[in-house]
Parts: sequence; structure tokens; C-alpha cells
Amino acid sequence: MTEFEREYDGNDATDATESAQATHDGPFAAAYDVEDDAAASAPSETRERPAAAKKDDRTWFVIHTYSGYENKVKANLERRIHSMGMQDKIFRVLVPMEDEVEFKDGKRKITPKKVFPGYVLVEMIMDDQSWYVVRNTQGVTGFVGSPGPGEKPVPLQEKEVKTILKQMGIEAPKLKIDFAKGDRVKVTSGPFFDFTGVVDEIQPEKERLRALISIFGRETPVELEFFQVEKV
Repeated sequence: MTEFEREYDGNDATDATESAQATHDGPFAAAYDVEDDAAASAPSETRERPAAAKKDDRTWFVIHTYSGYENKVKANLERRIHSMGMQDKIFRVLVPMEDEVEFKDGKRKITPKKVFPGYVLVEMIMDDQSWYVVRNTQGVTGFVGSPGPGEKPVPLQEKEVKTILKQMGIEAPKLKIDFAKGDRVKVTSGPFFDFTGVVDEIQPEKERLRALISIFGRETPVELEFFQVEKV
């Protein structure tokens, strides 16, 4: 008997104490066309396992967890996938992230940010076993997109998946701009070091700004890199 069979045939404590199903509220609401209010209040004993899926019928689903525990849930699920031999049904587990560029202390810094705090994406073939392994992973509070009691969760639409995956690496990092027109700034490097001026124009695509700096009593427009200035 495999580890999956031992756990599946045993006492399903997690299922018995299952909290309300995750609803469509939140960032993935637009990805679903069904309502699952009934599933949220249905007692656990009335729910049935989803029917077996076709071979290679892999799709993306969203699971809900507590904000701040996304990476822990990812690690927990990946361990279960391997220990229970589910690599042929559960393929990828992703915490949606994107890089945010900011300039701090004169340096360009790229910081990874969670796109959807509290949510994890799972690419899987939905059937009894895969549903069980994912749903009973420590930290998972439910699937997003369950249309009703005893029914499968609804997968993400393909266009939604493409958008999310694009955010995670295909697009250029999102630029965080801390400057606005009219801000007073001080030059921290370059030929105008220690001069002060007022931001006149911001050029995010070039990661530059134009500041009006007083030189010999006259305001002179000077183009500067974001990392060359700081707010006064």
C-alpha cells in the first residue's frame, strides 16, 4: 500500500474540519463565471470527490492560504507531491511574483513582490487523488472557484493564466517611481553633486528625470538618472 493509499483510506481529519470553501472574492473573481455560495456553507459530509479527469488534461487552479504563508504552502505541497508519487498529476506550484525596481540610497534595487498575497497557483490534472493531495496540504484553506457542493473547482481561464505567467518573468520589471513633478531633490553623484533642484519631468522608460537646477543664479534643466538624486 502506497503512502497515498494509507492516508486516503485513513481518517480524513482535515476534510471533517474543513472551513468554508474559498469564494470568488479577491483578485481571481473575474476569472470565473460561476458562483459557489452554496459550497461555502455546505457540510463536509455532503461533498463528494471530483470525478476523474482525462489523461493529460492539465489545467491551472487557485488555492487559498493565509497571507504570508504562500511559500511555506508551496514547499509543503511539493513535498507531498513527491512523497505520495503524484508527479504525473500535479506538475507545477507557483506563488505569483513580479520584480519591482526602486532606487534607494543611490542604488538600483530589484525586489520580488507577491502579485496576489494569499493565493497559490497549481497546475494539475483534477481527479480524486490530486484534489485530495492538494486540499489536505497543511496551510491550504480551500480551492478558489468551487461552483457547488460535490463539484470540481473551476480552473483558471487560459487568458488569465497567460497574464499571470507574463507578469512573472516575460515582461520587464515594474518600475517603482518615488519622484513626482515639483519634488525638490538633491544630486548625489555626477558633475552636479550636492546641487539641489526641482523635478520638472519624469522619463520612466529611460529611468531618468529632468530637474531645474540653479547654476550661477539661473535655473538650468539637467537630465539625471534616478539613482543620481534623492528627495530633499
